[in-house]
Amino acid sequence: MDSAVSDAAPGVTPLVEGDEPLLPWQTDPTRAPIATKIVVAGGFGVGKTTLVGSVSEITPLQTEALMTEASEGTDDLTATPGKSTTTVAMDFGRITLDDDLVLYLFGTPGQQRFWFMWDDLVRGAIGAVVLADTRRLKDCWPALDYFESCGLPYLVAVNHFDGTERYEPEDVREALTIPAHIPVMIMDARRRISVIETLLSLVGHALDETPE
Repeated sequence: MDSAVSDAAPGVTPLVEGDEPLLPWQTDPTRAPIATKIVVAGGFGVGKTTLVGSVSEITPLQTEALMTEASEGTDDLTATPGKSTTTVAMDFGRITLDDDLVLYLFGTPGQQRFWFMWDDLVRGAIGAVVLADTRRLKDCWPALDYFESCGLPYLVAVNHFDGTERYEPEDVREALTIPAHIPVMIMDARRRISVIETLLSLVGHALDETPE
């Protein structure tokens, strides 16, 4: 099966022109897509860049920089010893769901020294995915506090890493004291279908949270 077709989101049947898939809203001038902005946040090394890259239908924009000795003592690599780069501005990708619902994904930098950019990245977003790693749940607290304070709908997605213990969503909810109306999911940022399920859940949650 053609890779451009096999990797398409559910409900999308792209046409192929060269190596680039063409979606219905790209070929019909009378059809305007519904564009929404999603923010992907969380602690350092939790998988935000991986999530955006695994699901984006375009080549994702990444602002990765090599980590140097200057970050020693600041960036904790205990859980991610092989990590050699870090996001210094944002990640950006796009995915089309349900034919003409276009999600623009903005991944935030995780380190505290880059938090000043969050206000700009979040502006205009309908919701946020807060990624969590069960080995260091406290790293996602700043993101949870931020979205609670600004009132942006969000869900918590536990990125399950190989070799780590798997917990139930309700165990994570209790550990982080997440309110009952906030979705908590277990997912794998490397798997496209897993990310799509998370994004669909967020869109549904954001719609439920939006006043009529």
